[in-house]
Amino acid sequence: RVHPFFEIITMLKSSVFVALLTSAAAFAPAAQQGAKSALAANPFSNEVGAQAPLGYFDPMGLCKDGNQEYFDRLREVETRHGRCAMLAVTGWLTTAAGVRLPGMEDVGFGFKALNMEGLPMEVRGCIPLTLATAFFLSFVMRDATGESEFPGDYRNGFDFGWDKQSAEWKEKKRAIELNNGRAAQMGILGIMVHEQLGNLDQLGLPTP
Repeated sequence: RVHPFFEIITMLKSSVFVALLTSAAAFAPAAQQGAKSALAANPFSNEVGAQAPLGYFDPMGLCKDGNQEYFDRLREVETRHGRCAMLAVTGWLTTAAGVRLPGMEDVGFGFKALNMEGLPMEVRGCIPLTLATAFFLSFVMRDATGESEFPGDYRNGFDFGWDKQSAEWKEKKRAIELNNGRAAQMGILGIMVHEQLGNLDQLGLPTP
C-alpha cells in the first residue's frame, strides 16, 4: 500500500497540473483580446514587476479595486520576503558547499543545522543571533524616515549613489531584485520540501 503522505503529494501534483491547464486556457488565442483589454484597464499593469511572460498577474483579484495603498503594502511584503529568501538560498548553498565559520565545522546544513546536540555552548549561542536577525528583518528593516521612493526602500537617508541614477536604471534594478526574490522564494521552498522528501540528490543537490 502507498504511504498516505505520497498519496497527498500525488493529489497536489494533480491539482497543480489542473491549475496550469486552467491558466494556459486563459492565454488561448480566442481570449487574447479580452485579456489585453483587462490588462489595459488595470491601474497596476505598468508597475515594476509586471512583465513577460505573465504581465500583471493577480489571479485572486487582490488589487482589482485599484487601492494603491494596499498594492504598495503587498509590494513591500513581496520585496522583503524576496530579500530574505535570497539570503536563505545563498546561506543554504554556502553551507552545503562546506563553508563554515571557525568553530562551527561540525554544524550540519539544511534542517540539520537546527540540531545543536553535542555542540559546544559557543556554537549554540548562534541560535539567539539567528532569532535576533529575524527580529531585525521584521521590525527594524523598514522606512523610518517616511522618505522612501518606493515600497521596500529602506535607505532612511543614506543614498549609496541611488539618487544619481536615471529613472530607467532604477526601474531595471528594481525589476531585477523583484524577479530574483520571486525565484529565491520558490527556490528555498523547493529545497526545504525536497530535503524533507529525501530526494535532493535527484535534483543534483547535496543531501544533508
